Amino acid sequence: MAIVIPVINLKGGVAKTTTSVGLAEMLSSEFKKKVLFIDLDPQTNGTTMLIGEHRWKDLNDNGYTLARLFESALHPEEFTFDLNRTLQRNVSNILSVMNLDLIPSSLDLINLQDDLTRIPRGRFYTNHPYDILRKGIQPIFNHYDYIIIDCPPNLGLITLNGLRIANGYIIPTIPDVLSTYGIPQIINRVNDFAWEISYPIETLGIVITKFKENSNVHQTNRAKLQREIDAPLFNAVFKENNQMASAADFTMEYATFRQKWGYGGQFDAFYNLANEIVERYERNEN
Repeated sequence: MAIVIPVINLKGGVAKTTTSVGLAEMLSSEFKKKVLFIDLDPQTNGTTMLIGEHRWKDLNDNGYTLARLFESALHPEEFTFDLNRTLQRNVSNILSVMNLDLIPSSLDLINLQDDLTRIPRGRFYTNHPYDILRKGIQPIFNHYDYIIIDCPPNLGLITLNGLRIANGYIIPTIPDVLSTYGIPQIINRVNDFAWEISYPIETLGIVITKFKENSNVHQTNRAKLQREIDAPLFNAVFKENNQMASAADFTMEYATFRQKWGYGGQFDAFYNLANEIVERYERNEN
């Protein structure tokens, strides 16, 4: 059964999407895992990082995105979700990434989220509006070792759909006041949701991103997170690095993960993050 890991933060600009995409590519490329990337963020950045803007636009225009899944839940008499045509196989511009698939996002998710609260229970194939994604991907769920979910920067129903199928979630953050402010709220809300659905959702940990070693603010806030937040910190730390930003350009093709994400410690950070996750779950299995 797949291990499902949503990536969440309420604050934008914390490298949430690049962390999500890089983790998925690392698990596929270096750990040889079969990975599904689900892009729940209506900004669609994760999608375009993996298939490019042109291909995404074609899929979006033809209704082959996650928006159609939620539309079909709202209006089953009008829309049908085609999982087979929506699922994009063998994505990424890294040639060594062989087993990474994608369910793409859409800007239309922005308008759909508020409407989901109006779904009558028992309508279509879901009893709750947070069960839509779980039911929609059920036919392929066990095809993967890991499912990485890039969540929108909120705790609305779209995000809850990702958490509904989660084993554990990751919170990437810059170690500054604004980026870390909402972390206790995330943890408390996820704990409440897990209690509501009677399903354990583990706080896998906080990932430090855009870290500046010479910044007293970053050093202080990193220590504060370790001391005050009821969540572990991953040993992996992503330092401030221009290569992380340039990796978002799909038009370039790369032979290896290291070539795309850079040689300035980014490979090691992604490897360590993936390794911590794999060791945690595979140790539990053994």
